[in-house]
Amino acid sequence: MPDPTDRVRAAASARGLDIELRERPAANSLNEAASLLGLTPADIVKTLVVKRSDDTYLFALVPGDRSISWPKLRAVVGVNKLQLPDPERALAATGYERGTIVPIGSTTDWPVFADERIVGQRIAMGAGAHGYSLFVDADALISAYGATVADITDEARQ
Repeated sequence: MPDPTDRVRAAASARGLDIELRERPAANSLNEAASLLGLTPADIVKTLVVKRSDDTYLFALVPGDRSISWPKLRAVVGVNKLQLPDPERALAATGYERGTIVPIGSTTDWPVFADERIVGQRIAMGAGAHGYSLFVDADALISAYGATVADITDEARQ
């Protein structure tokens, strides 16, 4: 059986991205994953796949302690409507299950929109498979994917 992270490793290599993959116990939440890795939730970046009204998608990179600001993201993308797809559509759009989604190695290279708060950080994120975390320099990821950097989040509601 192939290593589930092979696709991520190959895609990172093809883009010249230096990544570190760490195996970890399965986590049931972002807070649990942060605890297992000795990080704060802000150190983990959620990769959210977002559906446009024309059935195309984009990736939003959101610090773990924040949530998407739909008005801000719509303004940056230049559209009136965006939504989170159901898990089946997210899988079809990226090749990854929810909780493991990452732009690196996605079956389609959708545009990437990164929250400005990740700039200059070494971040942890999904690794394409459950039980793994990926570490990467955010600036290198932004550059490798030509990501648009903007303020696209709000403080997470408690």
